[in-house]
Amino acid sequence: YEMLRSLVGSEMCIRDSGDGIAVIDGLHDVTYGEIVLFDCGIKGMVQDIRTDGTTGVVLFGSDSEITAGTRVVRTRRTAGIPISNHILGRMINPLGQIIDGGDEIGAKEYFPLERPAPGILERKPVFRPLETGLLAVDSMFPIGRGQRELLIGDRQTGKTTVAIDTIINQKGKNTVCVYVAIGQKASSVAKVITTLKKADALDYTVIVSSLSLIHISE
Repeated sequence: YEMLRSLVGSEMCIRDSGDGIAVIDGLHDVTYGEIVLFDCGIKGMVQDIRTDGTTGVVLFGSDSEITAGTRVVRTRRTAGIPISNHILGRMINPLGQIIDGGDEIGAKEYFPLERPAPGILERKPVFRPLETGLLAVDSMFPIGRGQRELLIGDRQTGKTTVAIDTIINQKGKNTVCVYVAIGQKASSVAKVITTLKKADALDYTVIVSSLSLIHISE
């Protein structure tokens, strides 16, 4: 924090905080989506720029250490994901930070989380199939690489099983898979990781979860 403050040359203070939101005074010329750093080490993202000079920031962590008067500084960077082939087989949070207890991936470049989607003419045509390994799905609902496909259903109807089977079926097909666990329990995520590891599918898969830490056993 102190090193960043010396580079930026200014700092601001929190007016109010609660429920994962902090209201900050003095964040002039800040941009929407910019990452800010609090002196306790927690990061936040600018999501509300108000006309009264205050700024609403979403906190990426517990707000127990953040109170009125806590110092905060701009980073002049937006949220991004580290770019590296070493991210395969690892578990990260939505900010791209390693949360599997292993070493950092040592990425030198970052890919922005929010960017304009490419236009229709810029996209490659969908011409290669993506087999799920499930005969009923592949015969009746063929899926192509680059295609969006919604998998919807009630709880305990096998959605996760279909997704995991599809990932396992991509082995040796030069496909990178990303499994995003939204609102799942740590035990459920650990079970998915174990299943992928037993099938040797973790080497080409990235697990994204909001959980604080899950160790991937050998």
